[in-house]
Amino acid sequence: METKNSLHLKGIILLILVNVISATTFPLTKDIVSSLSPSALIVSRFVIAAGVFTLNLRNINALLFRDGTVLGLLLFFFLAIETVALKTIPANRAAFIGSLNALIVPLLGWLSGQRVLLRSFLAAGVAVIGIGVMFWEGGELGIGDLLMFVDAFVYAAYILFLERVASRHPTLTLTSVQLLFIALVGILWNNTQILNEFEAIRQHWGAIVYLGLLATAAVIWLQTLAQQWVSSDETALLYTLEPLFATIFSFWLLGEHLGIRGFIGAILVLVALFLSQIPQKIEPEAEAKVEVQSS
Repeated sequence: METKNSLHLKGIILLILVNVISATTFPLTKDIVSSLSPSALIVSRFVIAAGVFTLNLRNINALLFRDGTVLGLLLFFFLAIETVALKTIPANRAAFIGSLNALIVPLLGWLSGQRVLLRSFLAAGVAVIGIGVMFWEGGELGIGDLLMFVDAFVYAAYILFLERVASRHPTLTLTSVQLLFIALVGILWNNTQILNEFEAIRQHWGAIVYLGLLATAAVIWLQTLAQQWVSSDETALLYTLEPLFATIFSFWLLGEHLGIRGFIGAILVLVALFLSQIPQKIEPEAEAKVEVQSS
C-alpha cells in the first residue's frame, strides 16, 4: 500500500515526464501549421490518439461521460486556440504567456473559495519571472498574444476541473472519453477540409503520429493519473518546466545558445519549484497558517 507522500512523489515524477514530452510540441506544431490547417492537425492527432484508447470505453456511465466531455471541451478549446496563435507569434513567446498558468490556477482556486497558501503565489510568481527572463523579447503585442493569454485561462480551468474529477473515475476511461470527444469535435470543426490536405499530412506523418500517440494520448492519460495525487496549483507550477525543457532540447539538438538570460531564468524556475516543496512544518508558524480566503 503506497503512502500519501509516495503517491505525491509519483505524481510529480509523472508530471515532469509530461513536461519533457510536451516540450517538443511547440517547435513541431509551429513547423506543421506552416503547411497544415490547425483543424486538420487537431483532427489527425486526436483520431490517432482516440483510436488507440477506444478499447477503454467499456463500462462508461453518465457521470464519467459528463466529466469527460467537459474536460474534452476545455482541452479542445485550449489546443485550438494555441494552434491558431502559433501561426502568428514565436513559440518562445507563446511558451512565456502560457506559463502564466502558474499564477492563474491558484488565483482561480482562491476566487472559487479554495484554500491557497501565500507560498503558492510566491513560487508561481518567481517561476513566471524566470520564464519571462528566458523568453520575453518585448515588441508590440498582437492578436496572437491575446489568444495565448485567453488560452492560459482555458488551461487553468482544465487543470482545476481535472483535479476535482480525476479521483472519481478510472483514468484510462476518463482519458478515452476526452480523446474521442475532441476527435469528433475536431472533425466537425474541420468540415472535410482535411480531404484537401492529405499531401501535407503525408509530409509530416511521422511528427503527427508522435503528436497523437505520445504528446496527446500518453500526456493526457499521465496528467489525469498524476492529478489524483498532485494539487492543481502545484500541477500548474510544474508546467513551467515545459519551456525550460524546450530550451534544453533546442540547446542539445539544434545547437541554439542558452545565454546568460537562459541560465538566470532556469535558476529562477528551479528556485520556484524548491519553494513549492518546502515542508510546511519548517515554515514560520504564522506563514504556515496564512491562507488566502475569498471574502
